Amino acid sequence: MKVVVQRSKQAKVVIDGETAGSIDRGLVLLVGITHEDTDEDIRWMAEKIAGLRIFEDESGKMNLSVADVGGQLLSVSQFTLYGDCRKGRRPNFMAAARPEQAEPLYDRFNEALRSLGLVVETGRFGAMMGVELVNDGPVTLILESGA
Repeated sequence: MKVVVQRSKQAKVVIDGETAGSIDRGLVLLVGITHEDTDEDIRWMAEKIAGLRIFEDESGKMNLSVADVGGQLLSVSQFTLYGDCRKGRRPNFMAAARPEQAEPLYDRFNEALRSLGLVVETGRFGAMMGVELVNDGPVTLILESGA
């Protein structure tokens, strides 16, 4: 499992001109699922994201988590995170899990985040989405389970 985490001031996902999910201050999560991902990877990633201390405290140091600042999450499925561009000019997506495997894992990931007390908005799995984001910092991290 691979997740790009972006600290944001505000963000939203638009599908066919309609807003599917939106947040104010929080984290935008671009979520990629691969064939080997399990419920253990899901739990590990949810706990890692919930506990990341990447928001500034009163001293300006990154000591606070998204929960500490009352932030929200915008989770967007992103199979292209597993695009392999080492050969040729067209990415190979063989490492990305097929939709029938990835969608239930993605749904369980979002539920795991919610079970930790976080507010989670989403796009729609498999849809063409426009993601609008005001990156805060900018702060962007890439997390991988099993790495």
